[in-house]
Amino acid sequence: MKRDAILTPAELPTLARRDLRQTVCVVFDVLRATSTVVTALQHGAREVIPVSEISEALAIKKSRPDVLLAGERDGLRIRAAQTGGTDFDLGNSPREFIPQKIRGRTIVSSTTNGTRALRACAGAKTVLAASFLNLRATAQFLRTRRANEWLLVCAGTRENVALEDVLAAGALCEISDGELTDAAQIALAAWRQAQADLAAAVSRSENGRRLLALPELRDDVPFCLQRDAFPLVAQMKNGALRRWTPAKSASRRRQ
Repeated sequence: MKRDAILTPAELPTLARRDLRQTVCVVFDVLRATSTVVTALQHGAREVIPVSEISEALAIKKSRPDVLLAGERDGLRIRAAQTGGTDFDLGNSPREFIPQKIRGRTIVSSTTNGTRALRACAGAKTVLAASFLNLRATAQFLRTRRANEWLLVCAGTRENVALEDVLAAGALCEISDGELTDAAQIALAAWRQAQADLAAAVSRSENGRRLLALPELRDDVPFCLQRDAFPLVAQMKNGALRRWTPAKSASRRRQ
């Protein structure tokens, strides 16, 4: 089984020309979209619908008034001035997604990079949202999938590589088996260099520096770097991310 990687969002448009029908795509936006999705599902959200544009989120809200709107531009919650009058209910901080706010709810999310990366993978056999928070659960899930290729998709920052996404992709390579492409080997090498002090490495990254400079968001960085805090898999089907857990699936097979 081949493990490949997209290290920069500038490569995302190529996915439209790529046959992904036998490919498992694993999307990383560690700071913070996929970490937030995983946290939301862990805390009881029914589903998270990723959309690329604010206008798409507003259109869904119009037809489904019960949904919660979440997302960011320039790292901050989307406000009425950006939408023509509607404040989003939540930003993109995983610490906002507490059970009291989101349990049982559908969340429509639009972020600068992460939700666009998820949407770009829509043609894949399987699409997962992954982070350090659920890395081992994701690896365990992948071992049960029959696929010709894993494609680790790093959402990045604007059109640039994001170090924290590459490190998470490399960490997944380390705990899984298979042939690595050059891009995946780069991710693995970066992870092995940084893993002894992950917090220090991420604090020097562009996203890490930006979030750590904002008092209201600086705690997001250590939150998102927690390893295997949540034993769940976030799988996208029919345009929505939902929780899939090995324990529940095993229970169903025994029945």
